[in-house]
Amino acid sequence: MLTSQNLYDLAKCRFDEAKILLANDKPDGAIYLLGYALELMLKRRIVHLLDWEGYPESDGDFKGKGSFRIHNLDLLLHFSGLEKKIKENNVLFARWQIARTWDSEVRYKVIGKISKEEVEGVLNATRDILNFISNTK
Repeated sequence: MLTSQNLYDLAKCRFDEAKILLANDKPDGAIYLLGYALELMLKRRIVHLLDWEGYPESDGDFKGKGSFRIHNLDLLLHFSGLEKKIKENNVLFARWQIARTWDSEVRYKVIGKISKEEVEGVLNATRDILNFISNTK
């Protein structure tokens, strides 16, 4: 199981790695890690909401929790209990619309299809959403 602290540390690490990649003109790698940072923080929120010891990590951990074995950001937002709060806040919802464009299949996209400027926008939106998730009780 990934504990709440593990998930927080991983999300922060992936976000920091994305910033490094972007600063070194590697937007394709940066966008990939930004999505995982957001995914991890949403999973951390689910752990808190459901009062779990941690988020399932292995096949055995997922027994009876198969619905949570996903990478879909919209579903994770829904499961996190924050969907309504984000949708009711016009600024946050606009930021979510930018950050949520990620999907785990981005790893198979041809390199060079996304610009550094586009990823900077996603990075800023992701930062705002991560902060919101982290600071919501």
